[in-house]
Amino acid sequence: MQTYETLRQLHPCLGERPGNNGRIHLPVSPICNLSCRYCKRSLTDTSERPGTSRRILPVEDTVKVIRKARLLCPELTTVGIAGPGEALASPHAIEAFRLVDAHFPDMIKCLSTNGLMLNEKAEELLRVHMDSVTVTVNAVEPSIQTQINKRIFFHNEWMEGEEAAEILIENQLAGIRKLSEAGVTVKINTVLIPGINDSHIETIAKTVAENGAKIYNIIPLIPQADMARIPAPGCNEIDRARLAAGQYLDIFSHCRHCRADAVGRLGGEDFGSQIYGNLALEPAHFSHG
Repeated sequence: MQTYETLRQLHPCLGERPGNNGRIHLPVSPICNLSCRYCKRSLTDTSERPGTSRRILPVEDTVKVIRKARLLCPELTTVGIAGPGEALASPHAIEAFRLVDAHFPDMIKCLSTNGLMLNEKAEELLRVHMDSVTVTVNAVEPSIQTQINKRIFFHNEWMEGEEAAEILIENQLAGIRKLSEAGVTVKINTVLIPGINDSHIETIAKTVAENGAKIYNIIPLIPQADMARIPAPGCNEIDRARLAAGQYLDIFSHCRHCRADAVGRLGGEDFGSQIYGNLALEPAHFSHG
């Protein structure tokens, strides 16, 4: 397991600025257990945003795909799984990381999650020697969380309202705490939503820092789905949020809104089309939760 200081040097999404290190995202996760009001997941070869991929990658193709990617981009240091669905809503991500751990022990392993199942899956993540986990925490107050997320699917049941929000927040913080105590570097993503959680950023940052998170990434809202009419935050709003959060955590400030099948260096050529091809699966193969 790599230390936080080492990851800051080698992981392209943890350093202070874009470097020469690259990452490959494995789009193995087809389903989601949350219904977020800002989310619009799709199988596409055109949209440049999270939650999009050309196709769902079969887990058994993991080793072949990484070998091909390393030939095209020798600078790859990190294997990440960030969708296009929720990484811990199905077993595919952890199965893929078992293959990565066995065949590419030199590569950094990184997973992105909404955190609903993080506490329950923490031990499995530790067994595959996870180096870093990114958790999207948009609120730590249920009344705010309910404005962002419509419902959760937890233990085979759809749940709504503040009860669902409390379950989500409790599991996020417990999972962050458990992984941090075991030495895993935890990064927090927060989607900055004007009028909803923009005044809540300092509280989020303080809370996740108290539970062991190391670094914070504030992502400006992409107006779409149920939040299509909410304007994206401006530079001043983003700067204020970063200043507030920076009292408690290191700030990551060069997020590129990466696709779930991104391959290459941040800001450099993306090899995703050469790795995954341009043919998307039929919509029926993808669950929107």
